Amino acid sequence: MRAVVQRVSRSEVRVQGKPVAAIGRGLLVLLGVTHRDTPATAQALARRVATLRVFDDTDGRMNLDLGAVGGEVLCVSQFTLYGDVRRGRRPSFEAAAPGATALSCYRAFVDTVRTLGFSCKEGVFGAEMEVELVNDGPVTLLLDSDELARPRRA
Repeated sequence: MRAVVQRVSRSEVRVQGKPVAAIGRGLLVLLGVTHRDTPATAQALARRVATLRVFDDTDGRMNLDLGAVGGEVLCVSQFTLYGDVRRGRRPSFEAAAPGATALSCYRAFVDTVRTLGFSCKEGVFGAEMEVELVNDGPVTLLLDSDELARPRRA
């Protein structure tokens, strides 16, 4: 599972030009699911995202998490995070999970963020969406569940 996490001062998702979800200060999460992912993978990644200390404290250091700043999450499904561009010029999406698998993992991610006590708004799974954001910092992180499972280098 991959998540592009962006610290935002605001973000909004529209479908066919109509707003479907919006947040103020918080995290925009673009979430991609691959074949190996399970709801347990999604839950672990959601816990990691919700506890990231990426908001500035009074000294300007990234020391605070969502709870400390009263932030929200906006989660948008993004199968293109598993696009493979190693060959040719058109991406292959073979590594992206099929819809049913991706949806169950997406739901598990969103539900876990909510269970942790945070507001989690959503895009429309599988829809063509317009995502607008004001990246605060800018701060953008790529989290990959495969990488998170590996030990850190000594």
